[in-house]
Order: sequence, then structure tokens, then C-alpha cells
Amino acid sequence: MTDIERREQPIAPAVRQLSPEAQAALAAGRADSTRRAYREDREAFIKWCAARGEQPLPATQDLLIEYVTHLTLTPRPRTGKPSAPSSIERMLSAITTMHAELDLPRPETKGARVVIAGYKDKRAKAKGPDARQRQAKAAVPTALRQMLAVLDRDTLIGKRDAAMLLLGYAGATRSSELVGLDISDLTECEEGFEVQIYRVKMKAFTDTAVPYGKNPGTCPVRAVRALIAAMREAGRTEGPLFVRIDRHGRIAPPMMRHGQPIGDPAGRLTADAASDVVERLADAAGLEGRWRGHSLRRGFATAAVRGGATMLRTARQGGWADNSTSLARYYEAGDPWEDNPVTGL
Repeated sequence: MTDIERREQPIAPAVRQLSPEAQAALAAGRADSTRRAYREDREAFIKWCAARGEQPLPATQDLLIEYVTHLTLTPRPRTGKPSAPSSIERMLSAITTMHAELDLPRPETKGARVVIAGYKDKRAKAKGPDARQRQAKAAVPTALRQMLAVLDRDTLIGKRDAAMLLLGYAGATRSSELVGLDISDLTECEEGFEVQIYRVKMKAFTDTAVPYGKNPGTCPVRAVRALIAAMREAGRTEGPLFVRIDRHGRIAPPMMRHGQPIGDPAGRLTADAASDVVERLADAAGLEGRWRGHSLRRGFATAAVRGGATMLRTARQGGWADNSTSLARYYEAGDPWEDNPVTGL
């Protein structure tokens, strides 16, 4: 490259490097799963740019169009298929927020979003198994009863899993909120339990009332009380409410990897482990579809709509914002059979 050509090369603006303290403060504002996903998304984008000899920051509109197009065409190693539209939208968000964190101008994303819209349309018209976004099935009361029926509730694991299902449903919790509960977060009263739940999206605690159920077998208060009593007999009176339990009934057995201890030393379950419990019980009960921890929260919202509960009361019980668009969708959908306009024609 000649001196003239070198002088004509665009000079990249200096990228401000945030201090470790500022980076930690930003990270604390996002859920752990989002933080991990953003980190991986950003690393993948920078690696792709390096392979093409492109400057990743600040990203131009054309560069983002090229990258998003690459994502729609390139199979992922884990699945052998290109990323879903929702995943690509998250990847794009990871890149744009990276600019903001580094005090760089927000890149223009209109062209990239047009590519994503076309990708959605193409997948929908293909009518393949991945054309529609997979959602967790709603754990409505009938499904809960089927899952509870496969449990041996005389065992400690059975008591734990029953309490997880019923408290997760009654409190409309996300998996991370459910496993984040400590024994001290529950206060028993005449009507049931008052549960202090940290709502991860709201970044605030809610005092959620969990009343007795009419049927003892599906009562969240009795299930939680049975779990706490069993844990007390095993010598655990404080700390996490939902913990690892091995097949011998030992609480929080040590977990090792390459000779090093891993996992929460107190034995607290992870959000993924809680989802795995729901999936395992649904499979044992012969339920079809995709079942995860979010099935409990979705089941609560679905049952609340069908039961005629107001949107405000449902939001307050489940830790949704009063103007939550996600909760509004449950109410707009209603019951497709009971509210079907064809019925009266």
C-alpha cells in the first residue's frame, strides 16, 4: 500500500474501553442467560468479521445485511440448520447494544431487519417443522394432575418435584425465579404462604399470596409444607428451597468435574435443572409437545384467562407489568373454543 493509499484509508473512531467495574455493572442489569447469549453472539460476529477482513466496529448497514444473510444460510454445528429468526434478532440486538456500551453510534439495522422478515416469510411458506416458533406447552391443571400422578410423593425427590410444579404454577414463576427461592422467602399464614419472589424481568420483589388448594393432592401449600418438613428431618432448615437430591435421598450431593467441585455448594438447582424436571415428568405422563419450566407460568396465565380472572389481578399475581404485552396476548387469544365466533353463526 502506498503512502497516498494509506492516507486515504478511513480512520476508525477510537473505541472507548469501559472499566471492569462499568462492565460488571452493565452485566448485572441482564439475566444470566441473556448475558451468556450476548457474549457468544458478539464473539461470533467479531470472528466472522476477522475471517472476512472486515472492521466490526462501528458496523455499517451493509456489513449487518451481509452478516444476517450469512446467518440465514449457514447451518449451526449443534442443529445442522440455520438459526431461527428469533435467534438472529437476538444476535442483531447483541451487536447494536455493544455499540451503545462502547459509546459508538447505533448502527442502521433497517436493511438487516428486512432480510430477517424475508427469511421468516420463506420459512413460513416452506411449511417445514421449524416454520412456526416452538412454544412451551401450557401446564394447565389437567396436565399438572397427570404429571403429579407419576410421582412417588413418599420420597424426598417426589416431594421436591411436586412442590416445584405446584408452587411454580401458583406463583406463575419463571424457572430462575423458582429456583432462586430460599426457605426464608416463604412465610406461612392462616390463608397459605406469602412468598417473596424476585421477578427477574421487573428487577423487583413481589409478595405473592399462595393460598390453599381445594384438592389436597394439588394444593401448593401442603406440597411446600411437606417438602420443608422432609428437608428439616434431613437436617436442612435454611438455604435454597429447591436443591439437588440424589437417588439415595441425599441433599446436595457433591458434583465434581476433572476433580474440581462444580455447581452451587448449597445444592441450589439451576433454572435448566428445574426445566428438566418439568420435561421429565411430562414425558413420564405421556404428554406430547415441548414442556419446559416456562410451561408452569404459561399454564397459570392460560387458566387465569379461562377462569375469568382480570388481567390486572393476573399480572399482579405473576409478576407481569400492568401493561405487559406478553400477558395481553393470552387475553386477546382467549379460549379458542369457548370464544369461537363461529359457534353462534
